[in-house]
Amino acid sequence: MSRSVRQVHLAAHFPGVNNTTVWTDPAAGSQIDFSSFEHFARTAERGLFDYVFLAEGLRLREHNGRVHELDVLGRPNTLAILAALAGITEHVGLVGTLTTTFNEPYELARQLATLDHLSGGRAGWNAVTSSDAFHGANFRRGGFLDHADRYERAREFAALAKDLWDSWPADGVRADAATGEFLGDGVPSRVRHQGPQFDVDALFDVPRSPQGRPVIVQAGDSADGRRFGAEHAEVIFSLHTGFDDARAFYDDVKGQLPAWGRTEDSLKILPAVTFAIGDTPAEATERSREIALAQVRPEIAIRYLEGVWNRDLSQYDPDGPLPDIEPDTGAATAQGWANRHAAVGKRIGALREVSETEGLSIRDTVIRLTANHTFVGTPGHIAAEIDRYVQERATDGFTVVGHVTPHGLDEFAEKVVPLLQERGSYRESYEDGATLRDLLGLPAPHPAVVAAR
Repeated sequence: MSRSVRQVHLAAHFPGVNNTTVWTDPAAGSQIDFSSFEHFARTAERGLFDYVFLAEGLRLREHNGRVHELDVLGRPNTLAILAALAGITEHVGLVGTLTTTFNEPYELARQLATLDHLSGGRAGWNAVTSSDAFHGANFRRGGFLDHADRYERAREFAALAKDLWDSWPADGVRADAATGEFLGDGVPSRVRHQGPQFDVDALFDVPRSPQGRPVIVQAGDSADGRRFGAEHAEVIFSLHTGFDDARAFYDDVKGQLPAWGRTEDSLKILPAVTFAIGDTPAEATERSREIALAQVRPEIAIRYLEGVWNRDLSQYDPDGPLPDIEPDTGAATAQGWANRHAAVGKRIGALREVSETEGLSIRDTVIRLTANHTFVGTPGHIAAEIDRYVQERATDGFTVVGHVTPHGLDEFAEKVVPLLQERGSYRESYEDGATLRDLLGLPAPHPAVVAAR
């Protein structure tokens, strides 16, 4: 008996707030004009993607007192963009990155539930912790939470948001046809919550949304992050793209689901992937190199290292070896990283290992770590690789990241998607009225479960 074909799930990451975007490309457009978001969302919908995914930055990046070039056009508000996209799309899901550190559960739950109603059940929330002082300087509390504390806040935040969303009955508020009075079984339950992070006594003011509650996406990779994902996430946006690494991550996180009363199909793992397409393997390899050199120009390579070393490295040659000086891991840093000593040591160790093993220059080392494209080849090769990952349970699909705004998805949708359809592992149309939860093949929202601590 033949094994059933697993369906590939694809998300589309809007480029811009990341180091993969190439602004020097003649085709590059704005990261704030609505036309860019409209083009990207329509391309994703034409390619039958599950959802579009927007990152959000809460502060302009600075380097030696200058705003980084990726931020020169600003960083618009994610929820406003998604609400606008809800009006010009019909099927594709709408997922935004919103922090648990610098928001409050009631207000964010309210905004997301509203978006879910406006979009007909297509809303999702990428919950991130944003612990660093660099972002915290924009907020009254300042500073940053320790790594463990930020995940404790995130777990309590997500649990409270779900309680608020679930406080309404499935059929919402109903009124008596004769008297107009509200019927008792339609009124939301009062949510009382007292915990280390939040003290809330509320009647949630947005009825249950079309898909029960917005889909929760998450991207943490530490032990605490994986635990949060197993407890609360319905999609994980991971960085594990090598086949063996991806499968190990898949097995680890999905193996934690039973402790939270969950099944394998209640969580989708969609690693972020980049790509370079060519008519031949050689052409694709050449194009990958061209894109990487545009992504990591000489000055960008030095800036990257300066962000790690926290020193002025302008005297170093991008085509020469890594700096032989020690980093400055003092508290006053441009990035404001929490636990900076450990983070810097790990990152520099990885850089030196790659550089020394292969004799790479500064620029090529940074390219290897930040611009090494996941899938490079012909459309047929890329489609086959995507399918292999999914069929062999290394992933449930991928989050596709292009390198040009807003056209980075165009070639993938036109050339790779049809080949996935030919393989029988990708949808050929949307079902009318499908929610984001339906597109992802997720079950109804799972209730909260207290796992063994």
